[in-house]
Amino acid sequence: MRLAGAPISWGVCEVPGWGHQLPPSRVLAEMVALGLTASELGPDGYLRPGLLEEYGLRPAGQFHPVVLHDPGHDPLPGLPDDVPGMLVLAAATGVDGYDARPALDERGWDTLLANLDRVAAAYGPAAGLHPHVGTMVETRQEVARVLDGSAIPLCLDTGHLLIGGTDPAELAVTHAARVAHVHLKDVDAALAAQVTRAELTYTQAVGKGLYRPLGQGDVDIAAIVAALGASGYTGWYVMEQDVILTGPHQDPAADVSSSLAYLSELSGAVG
Repeated sequence: MRLAGAPISWGVCEVPGWGHQLPPSRVLAEMVALGLTASELGPDGYLRPGLLEEYGLRPAGQFHPVVLHDPGHDPLPGLPDDVPGMLVLAAATGVDGYDARPALDERGWDTLLANLDRVAAAYGPAAGLHPHVGTMVETRQEVARVLDGSAIPLCLDTGHLLIGGTDPAELAVTHAARVAHVHLKDVDAALAAQVTRAELTYTQAVGKGLYRPLGQGDVDIAAIVAALGASGYTGWYVMEQDVILTGPHQDPAADVSSSLAYLSELSGAVG
């Protein structure tokens, strides 16, 4: 497995007010101490150019929310020219955060799908769409519409898909050829259901432990890895366990360590 970490597992997020933001020096040093050799870049500007390499880490890609559905806005000029690794796009709503989103009309869908095809033509397999809670592509129906109506590759995020109503293990089988990047998350399904029923906001659920160390939640990580392996997938598996920190005293690296131990056991079982 080409395994990478991500700053969001240390609570580093682009959403204003998300929580205590740890400095890159601590995040990257802890990644190295855990034996990771690659990482996504985190929010725009979080890591200065060359910093990953100073810690001996390779870049796996970068998450980049972008408005794709507005007929009066061309998203392509705002996309990075050169992203090391995968450009992981999310269909942003245009407002900060992931707790609410507008409904998308047919003109908006036509614009979104056309822009996804323009991205696919410009970047090829180096860019993929990340279905994500609180964006314009969240639900099972919306993911299906993107798969049917565009050629964009996918970032298969095992947690966000499950929360949005898509079975990520099924998707890994039925649309393996569209998967260009993987975010491995495990999820507490009971908390996810509260988000679906609007009993909790997404942010509240994350704060309550929506995401669990791999193997400790309700996502069938083993089935997903096995299906992708059988399909010949050779891209990155990025471990992501979104957390909200209250201060520097917390130890998110402990949960990353648990996920790494699970993946080590899993690779032995499916290898």
